[in-house]
This record gives sequence, C-alpha cells and structure tokens, in this order.
Amino acid sequence: MGSESGRVKRGEQSRISQWLRRRPKPSPEDPERAREALLQSAAAAGLPLAPAAHPAGYRCSCDRIGCPTPARHPLSFAWQTQSTTDRAQVERWARNQPQANFVTATGMVHDVLDVPLEAGASALSRLLAAGVEVGPVAESGGTGDQARMLFFTATRGTPEDEDEWWPCELDCHPETMDEHPGLRWHCRGSYVLVPPATLPGDLAVTWIRGLEHPLPDPLTLLETLTDACAAYAVAADESPSAAWPLSR
Repeated sequence: MGSESGRVKRGEQSRISQWLRRRPKPSPEDPERAREALLQSAAAAGLPLAPAAHPAGYRCSCDRIGCPTPARHPLSFAWQTQSTTDRAQVERWARNQPQANFVTATGMVHDVLDVPLEAGASALSRLLAAGVEVGPVAESGGTGDQARMLFFTATRGTPEDEDEWWPCELDCHPETMDEHPGLRWHCRGSYVLVPPATLPGDLAVTWIRGLEHPLPDPLTLLETLTDACAAYAVAADESPSAAWPLSR
C-alpha cells in the first residue's frame, strides 16, 4: 500500500512538473508584457502616470498638425488630475492603449533634472566616482539638444518663499537659464516621459539606472550637472559644426 501510494505521489509530481514546463510563461522578449511590467514598477515606486501620445511614423499620433513635441505630450489636457499610481488603472490604460507612451507628473513625489545627453553622461560618471547617491536615470533619444538624460530626484515640495520656485513646462527654462545652460528642472506643473517610451525615428526613452535606486535630494546633483552643462555649452559653441544654441 505504501509503495503504491509513493508511486501515485511521484506520478502526480511528474505530471505537475510536465504541466509547469508546458505552461505558457511571460517572455522577457514580449515587449507588451515588458512594457506593462516597467509601468507597474513605476506606479509601485510612487510615480504618478498618465497616458501620452505615441509615434505615427515620423509624426505624432495626436491630431495636431505640425505637433511641436511628437509623442512627448499627454493625451489629455487634464493630465495633472488624471495622473495616478493606481496599478489597476495603469494596467487598464496599458492594455487598452498598447501603443501609448506614458508621462509622469513631476512636483508631486519627484522632480526631474533634465540635461543634454552628453553633459548628463559626463556628470553621471563624476557623481558615481565621487560616491554620490544617484537615483533613477533615464536616457531620451534624439539628435542634438533633443538627446537628453533625465535624473529623477525627490521633490522639494512647496517652499515657504514662492519666489525661489518656478513652474517648469516642457521646453521652458527658468529666468536663471544663463547660470544653468542646458538644464531643465521639471517640478510643479511639468512632466516627463517615463520609460519605456517610443519616439519618432525609432528612438526611445529607456532606463539607465532603474527605480530600485532611491530618489536623492536634487541639490546633491545640481552643482555637478550645471558644471557639466556649462562645459558642454562651451564645447558646442567652440565647435565649427554647432548650428543651434543649446537653450533659448
């Protein structure tokens, strides 16, 4: 009886093992599942998300003729109130809009220091070499000043002196831009694309350092980033191929 029971138990285990091997598993190569997993990770980390436009060839999926920021803007004008960390809602958006990019609203939980890619790469190397705690970092593809590096930081919140603060819209700069060439500080009233995102021309927004890294105080990164941006601006001005200014 005992040996028969053992054979039955082993037979059941064998069948379970065979079923587990045959069961379809999420493939890391499946872009839709990988996309949803990254978006869920962002929501779980506290980044408020909202759906954004996506590329339609070399154009934007929105109906605006000559969209100035193709595939880089929210779908809704109500994106600030729409932004959420609710994972069920993010799942519904991701599955119902499989091509959509997503933005994360800044100034709630996190800010983003947005710099030219070359300057950001130089600053990142210096910060890591100095042992500075750098948080999540994303790379946004593009050419020239459109190629950016995004340093995710904790938000400074609302300071007592409002004059020390500026709401930063995409592609706008504070009045002190001359002191911080090439730098955009996304805080209240702004947003950035959150990886994974696709851009026209087979470009993308991807994580270089993931959300497992805690958000640092932005002031611990600011000096190094502004120095790197200043050096990048000087090098670009001295380059004979430089055709456009880095900031307006």
